[in-house]
This record gives sequence, C-alpha cells and structure tokens, in this order.
Amino acid sequence: MATNFEIVIIKIQTFRNFENFIVYMNTENTINQQQKYKLNQLSNLWYKYTIIEAALLNLVQGAPTIDIYLDGLETRKIARFNDKQQGLIGLPVYSGNDDITGLVDLKMNKNKKIDHLGLRIELLGRIEIINDQKQSSDFISLGKELETQGIIMEDKTYKFQFNKFEKQYESYYGKEVKLRYYLRVILQRNYGQVKKEVEFAVQIGEQEQVDQGQSTLKLEVGIEDCLHIEFEYFKSRYHLRDVVQGKVNFYLVNIKIKNMELVLIRKEQIGIGSSQQIDNETLIKYELMDGCPQKGEVVPIRLFLSGINMSPSFNNVGGKFSVKYILNLILLDEDDRKYFKQQEIKVYRKR
Repeated sequence: MATNFEIVIIKIQTFRNFENFIVYMNTENTINQQQKYKLNQLSNLWYKYTIIEAALLNLVQGAPTIDIYLDGLETRKIARFNDKQQGLIGLPVYSGNDDITGLVDLKMNKNKKIDHLGLRIELLGRIEIINDQKQSSDFISLGKELETQGIIMEDKTYKFQFNKFEKQYESYYGKEVKLRYYLRVILQRNYGQVKKEVEFAVQIGEQEQVDQGQSTLKLEVGIEDCLHIEFEYFKSRYHLRDVVQGKVNFYLVNIKIKNMELVLIRKEQIGIGSSQQIDNETLIKYELMDGCPQKGEVVPIRLFLSGINMSPSFNNVGGKFSVKYILNLILLDEDDRKYFKQQEIKVYRKR
C-alpha cells in the first residue's frame, strides 16, 4: 500500500504544476484546516522559489537588448516638456495624419538562444494622475505581433508602422497629471518579460478663423470713495506665441498704491465634484507699474507668451482633467493690502 508521502508525490506528478496541486489539495475534504494552513505556507515558499529561479535563469541565459528607432527624426520637430519624474525632456512631434514608423532591434546577449512566447509592439496613449495611479487609464491601445511563439537564434530587426493613428488629445506634462504617448515592445518569456518604451509627442493645431470674433474683456475694481479702476484686455483668445495687450484706467485713486503686477497662472483641475483636486502654478510675474498713479492715468499692458512654458487650454480631457490659464492683476498699497481681479483666457495652438 502506498504511503501518504507517495500519494502526495503521485499527485504532484499528475498535476505537473505545484500551484495547481495546492489549489486541488485546498478543495479536498480529507485534510483539516491546520493541514491547509501548512499547505498555503508551502505554497508561499514555492512562489518565492520560482521568482528566484526565474531571476537566476535570466542571469545565466542573459536578457536580450531591445531598442526602438523612429524614422525621420532628423526632420521632425522636437517639443520640450518639464516632466516631474524625468526632468526636461525633448520628444519628436506627430500631428494631423502623420504615420509613425521605425525599427525594433533585438540583440542577443552572450549569444544565447531565446525561447519566447511572442514579441509584440504597442502604441499607447495614457492619462496618468501622478499621485493616484488608480485613476490613470489608457485612451488608445494599438498592437502588432512581431514574432509568434518560438526560438530566436540570432540578432533580428523588425519594421513597424502605425498608419494615421488617432490623435485625440495633445501631449501634456503637468505637476499633477500627464498625458503621454509611447511605443512599447514586449518580449514574453516563461521566466519574465523584457520591455522597452519610447515616448513621443502629439500636438494639435487649430485653424485660425479670420471671421472668428474676439471679445474684449473688461473688469473693474472699486472701493467706495477710495478706488475705481478698470482693466481691459483687448482679446479673450490667444495662441501660444501671442501677446496679451490691454490697459488699466485709473478713474479714482484715494489710496497710496506701491505697485501693480500682472501674474499668469496655470490651473490644473483633476477629477470632478467634491473629490476634485486643484493645483495653481504661477508661470510669470510681470510688473506693470512702480509707484502711485494719478487720477486719469492709463497704464498699458503687454505680456509676451512666446517665452513662457505653456500648453493650450484643455477642457475635461478624457473625463479626468482640465487646464486653464488665469490672468491675475494685483495692486499693492502702502499697508501691503492686495486688490486683485482674475480673468480666465483661452490659449490655443496655432496651426
């Protein structure tokens, strides 16, 4: 008669997989809770062993090297972004009906053969909420198989092409959220993956309409019998290389003003409703006036946007975030009291 140990060995051989055996034994009514507990402990040890085994196998066999090369980079525009994790980065720009094409280079390590489960390239667009990855999600996912399951015996190069892929949103790298596009190559193996990613940028220009009206923005700040000021911006929409122009009219000044400045603020809104997060970032402060103005004085406003790190305005992108730009005109009196008025402006990318 077979011993209990022999029965266990036979069952492991039958299942050919220790994990499946553990699942089977946990469903058996012939073992008690204490035995199940010990089996689960053994399962955890087995899991750790398989991880170590995979790492050692990877070390012995040598992981291959994967590189992605994009076509036509020498003639393609480069956009610069300040990424919170990577710092300042430059990415090739794709727009309109642009295709994205290139090569994938797979190089063997130590001249070993690669037994794999498939080689695949993916084009992904992703919105990442930096401090809440659970809210992050892909809005585009395209893929192509470069190799089916098998054995690779030598260095190989693969061509890839994604024709006129959808460019629904523009790339954005902010303080709390980023919208990025990237290519990812994955080599699947029994003992772990080998991955390579390359980012690129998408920019979406708007055709300027000659007959599109521009509304003048007028705002007033007043304190009864003390102060009456009117701010006027000549336009409400600006392209990224535009100039904000306007004027400040002082109709009544019975307080001593020290200075006046114009502040441009980028406002990130993450989520909606009560759980919405808001981050305000000052992009530039521009002093318009130093000293106290006289009644009837007019101070011109002129702010060049071309030298400022800005994106277009975004409204509820993917149901996850918005980006707005605010002009804040601030007056400071001799007692350091502030008087201000804020106005949102629309910023767009000119085609």
